[in-house]
Amino acid sequence: MAKNPPRNRLRKSSSQDAAATLAPIPVSRYVLFFSLAIVGAAADLISKQVAFQWRGMPGQQAEWWLWPHYVGIETSLNPGALFGMGAGYSWLFATLSVAAGFGILTWLFVYGAARDTLLTFALGCVTAGILGNLYDRLGLWHWQGVPAGYERYACCVRDWILFRYGAHTWPNFNIADSLLVSGAGLLVWHAIRYREPQPATSPAELPQTAASKP
Repeated sequence: MAKNPPRNRLRKSSSQDAAATLAPIPVSRYVLFFSLAIVGAAADLISKQVAFQWRGMPGQQAEWWLWPHYVGIETSLNPGALFGMGAGYSWLFATLSVAAGFGILTWLFVYGAARDTLLTFALGCVTAGILGNLYDRLGLWHWQGVPAGYERYACCVRDWILFRYGAHTWPNFNIADSLLVSGAGLLVWHAIRYREPQPATSPAELPQTAASKP
């Protein structure tokens, strides 16, 4: 007759899993998340400022090629979301960005998702992208005043990275967009590869079957 694993060992495994779940979030996770969010957003905003000061507003100068006809710099203003979708709804995207930011913080540091390093890294990238584009959607980038003729673009997102291949030109984007896409990709990868940890079982704990008996 097969024997069941001792109940005290099952209780021990359950208590160990519960203790791991209730363990405090390491300080390193806070450092990782906020470093990514702050440095990533700063890199996005500084690069936008430099690109627009150098190349001017959209249409003022022709594109500048880093790799001729493939990779270059061209300023543009996006009134919508990724790829220009939802043009004219900047207020909605700004509201969703704020809600997403609070949701990420709650998930990581209230519900404890920050115990997972990969998840913390991915959401740090996403938060950096949210902050970078939210700054533009709130109209904070034109603190010196909107240039004449561009008043209707006051709450648009500044893009400057240009990709082109043959006759196809990829919609202009920025570092914040890159961080958002990278973070989302890591979240998908995490969802696919993540498995609930199983308690380790030694050979002595395995139930013995009739076939295994001498």
